[in-house]
Amino acid sequence: MTQSAKKHFYNIGVSYKKADVATRGKFSLSKEMQHQFLLEAQSHGYDGVCIISTCNRTEVFGFAEHPFLLINLLCKFSSGTVEEFADISTIQKNHDAIHHLFRIATGLESQILGDYEIIAQLKQSFKHAKELKLTNAYTERLYNSVLQASKRVKNETQLSSGVTSVSYAAIQYILDNVADFDSKKITLFGFGKMGLHTCKNLVKYTNNNSVTLVNRTQEKVQSFVQHYSQLNWGDYNNLPEIIQDTDILIVSTGADHPTVTKQNVASDKELLILDLSMPENVSEEVADFEKVTLINVDELSKVTEKTLQTREEEVPKAEQIIAIHVKEFNEWLHHRKYSSAISALKLSLESIQKDEIAYQKKKIDNFNESQAQIVTSRLIQKITTQFVKHLKEDDEMASQSLELMKKVFQA
Repeated sequence: MTQSAKKHFYNIGVSYKKADVATRGKFSLSKEMQHQFLLEAQSHGYDGVCIISTCNRTEVFGFAEHPFLLINLLCKFSSGTVEEFADISTIQKNHDAIHHLFRIATGLESQILGDYEIIAQLKQSFKHAKELKLTNAYTERLYNSVLQASKRVKNETQLSSGVTSVSYAAIQYILDNVADFDSKKITLFGFGKMGLHTCKNLVKYTNNNSVTLVNRTQEKVQSFVQHYSQLNWGDYNNLPEIIQDTDILIVSTGADHPTVTKQNVASDKELLILDLSMPENVSEEVADFEKVTLINVDELSKVTEKTLQTREEEVPKAEQIIAIHVKEFNEWLHHRKYSSAISALKLSLESIQKDEIAYQKKKIDNFNESQAQIVTSRLIQKITTQFVKHLKEDDEMASQSLELMKKVFQA
């Protein structure tokens, strides 16, 4: 599907920059809701649509005649309203939307500067859109360029130096704030991607031998635990009892509602809860208990500020790489605007060539058809080359020139 002349490439989004964790949670889209969103976008004839939904942001990119069309779909498949979206959103168009996508993929827009965890979701989101035939030549080229830029920034700069992901921030918080943490009983509830990274960081940065993993799908946990002697697995059906016996609870589930409530927590026992989930999976009421400390993703992001100074110094290098890839994409886009017209012009001239050679064959005895073919083909090549040169050198007149070509040559 090609880009309609009436459509523009938009980004509409909600992020940590303007919305707190609770508000972001309202606009968070589960995998199923993302799928339904894309199916409806497909039914409306939208193209180039891609969705990113993480704990720090929900972003929608795609072609539409007006951004409200995408906003309306976002609000339909999330629990947020249009009014709420208007207060805390960002809306970007064409070049600005392109540049924003590059910044997201290279870690410049991450809540923790240089965090690249989002790149895996970006790849998966684009793959999902492609499977539903929601991509086009524009977005194919754009996302390929974005991934190349992301790879270069990661390999050629120190923007991601150190370990400062949210999953690591949880462990760093424990190291900085919990005395004798290696002797504490730790429970990790939820074993998706975030839970997996958090667990690996627990193993890597602590010597705690009392870590219990709990997940709805027990087989997944059991398979992982057998590789680490210091890890145990807990039965999901016994979650309340396990929480009652723990000192530190790390929650990283993918539910769309709180999975840990006051009913699960003892009111007279000291308990540190780190909620890495989006939307929040620990009820805010749990913090009412005097001995319970509840920490969410916004608070965890603060513990990594020590490493950010070095990353800040690398931002100009990353922006230079982005500028190179944005320039290359824009050049491709610029050429693409008139390449089809040039091709049509060439076909029109070749049609004239064919007719004229046929006419001259009848009119001239011993007409040298092959020589005429060579000469006229060279003329066609020179004419089209001259048009290309004109369009590149005079961008302001390019649109008018293309219209004239269509009128004169029906190109």
